[in-house]
Amino acid sequence: MVRAMDAGSVILDVAVDQGGCVETIHPTTHADPTYVVHDVIHYGVTNMPGAVPRTATFALTNTTLPYVEKIAAIGVEAAVAADESLVQGANIWRGSVVHPGVAESLDLPHTPLPK
Repeated sequence: MVRAMDAGSVILDVAVDQGGCVETIHPTTHADPTYVVHDVIHYGVTNMPGAVPRTATFALTNTTLPYVEKIAAIGVEAAVAADESLVQGANIWRGSVVHPGVAESLDLPHTPLPK
């Protein structure tokens, strides 16, 4: 896919410090943040939010707090049953791997999340 991108395109991988999501990406630093592969600019600075920790903390809190509040108010089972976002974010449920991608990556059986 990278070879098929237009020259000068940019890949910015915010998950590079967790293994990355692009085959041609590798971790970089703020001192030397980019490199080019197949005429595509790659940016793989690890922990990018760490450059703006206060802002990153507010962004993360504002995004996750509603889920925490829902779980606290009605419990995990009811919250997951009521919110598709929580279903999509579930990896393990009562000892079973319920996320197909996680199961595949760990070579473990996948068990669908109970409805």
